[in-house]
Amino acid sequence: MVGMRVERFALFFPPLIARKQRGETEYAIGAIPLGGYVKITGMNPEEEIDEDVVDRAYYRQPVWKRIFVIGAGPAVNLVLAFVILWGIFMFEGRQLVTPTIEQVNRDTPAASVLEPGDRIISVDGVPGYSADATPEQLEERATEVRAAISGDRTCSTAPRQDCAATKPVTIVYERDGEQQTAQITPKFDEQADRFLLGFAFGQQQDDVGPVQAASLSVTGMWTVTRLTVENIVKLFYDGEARKQVSGVVGSYEATRQSFEFDAVQALTILALISLSLGVINLFPFLPLDGGHIFWALAEKVRGRPIPIGVMERASFVGIMLVGFLFIVGLTNDVGRITSGEGFGIR
Repeated sequence: MVGMRVERFALFFPPLIARKQRGETEYAIGAIPLGGYVKITGMNPEEEIDEDVVDRAYYRQPVWKRIFVIGAGPAVNLVLAFVILWGIFMFEGRQLVTPTIEQVNRDTPAASVLEPGDRIISVDGVPGYSADATPEQLEERATEVRAAISGDRTCSTAPRQDCAATKPVTIVYERDGEQQTAQITPKFDEQADRFLLGFAFGQQQDDVGPVQAASLSVTGMWTVTRLTVENIVKLFYDGEARKQVSGVVGSYEATRQSFEFDAVQALTILALISLSLGVINLFPFLPLDGGHIFWALAEKVRGRPIPIGVMERASFVGIMLVGFLFIVGLTNDVGRITSGEGFGIR
């Protein structure tokens, strides 16, 4: 669109297993399914370029053209994520948590009192289900009920797995149209880091229109973007955060298992992977796309090209970041496979 010369457009990385020349561009498929790339003439400022194409070289173009081209990659990731999420919301609606009981876990405090299908009317006076509440209000009340169960409770000793709270909760629930009241003592769960009764909230589907679907998609994408950035920063000082990283193997396996389990879940995972790739690619380090954009903007502010030596030294940070993420993710993936832990698809 902006006149740059494309030497190769490749899906996946070399070694190439198929290629076809069309005009001045070679279209190819690689053997390593880790993404793809576009080779543009003159991406290296010191590259020797034939005189007949020098005017179409990357670094001979104005800054705005370079940013437009480089930004197209992450932009497609973001647009793809939005389109997938928008389609899911449009055709599947959204699932809202409600203060009803979908499942009661065995050998938990709730097992002897509550049953699937019960409606939680209140917990320690905090209101739950009511027939006149909107879906949004019911979801908010479910959150408040969850907080009321945990509350400011503690064990008689330091909190540990399955220790009983010193104070029970008073729960009013409805079953078969009749309200009943019971007192149940929650137990501490170390993984959740709070007190639980041992049941799962129910969900209800809420249909949305195209505008609300777009709003929900943008809101969800912003949440994922914020968490992606926060978690990447945590990798450098939080060992638990490093354990949560997944690499190429994990992304592939999670997607494969999701397709076997549920198509909507699989599409959601694909949207999240696409979004995360777009966000990470915008980090301002070479060889990431964000690094190219950063140095193009630096050149605009400086008023003249940035020396190649400066960019090469700075790119070391980006290469280390990509390598670090790859190694941590691959190590975690291998560990999940060999330990039998799996990738948590459910």
